[in-house]
Amino acid sequence: MTAAAPNAKADLHFYLQSARDALLWKLDGLSEYDIRRPLTPTGTNLLGLIKHTAGGELGYLGDTFGRPSGEPLPWLDGDAEPNADMWATADEARADVVGLYRRAWAHADATLDALPLDTVGRVPWWPEGKDEVTLHHAVVRVIADTHRHAGHADIVRELIDGAVGMNEGNTRIPSSESAWWEEYRGRLEHAAAEAERNATGR
Repeated sequence: MTAAAPNAKADLHFYLQSARDALLWKLDGLSEYDIRRPLTPTGTNLLGLIKHTAGGELGYLGDTFGRPSGEPLPWLDGDAEPNADMWATADEARADVVGLYRRAWAHADATLDALPLDTVGRVPWWPEGKDEVTLHHAVVRVIADTHRHAGHADIVRELIDGAVGMNEGNTRIPSSESAWWEEYRGRLEHAAAEAERNATGR
């Protein structure tokens, strides 16, 4: 295989950590209820996204490369109920879920530091014969998955209290005035309705 660029690992880690930080930041300032309550018909919730993503890191960047973390993850056992990794029970403390996620970061980072990017591992839950993956591929998959869930968290947090942005110092929005957003949203609604009339003739 062609050798990776000298800074490839640093680049991968930067984008992975930026997604981790963005996802975790979405919990800041919220109550126990708000971090757990489902905000979509399929139950998407903030603490569940973190619980799920922690398991993904430990699997793809741990077990896959023969580096089990030893963390108990009963919600991923074969007899666990469907989607058990996507929500936190009332008895699962915020600090415990966040702590698990931070330990998953450390374990995944240790794998990335220890192994060459062309190291081949086997994903335990993929079909036999189609389960081989390089570390590079696994890290890119985890980055994509974490950014995807950070996007989910963006929407969920906005639905809770209107807070937006990638982190505290980086909202990247054109205005903080509610009146501006009301007018903007109204224009989008008008454009959508007009497009529907143009398409249907009604």
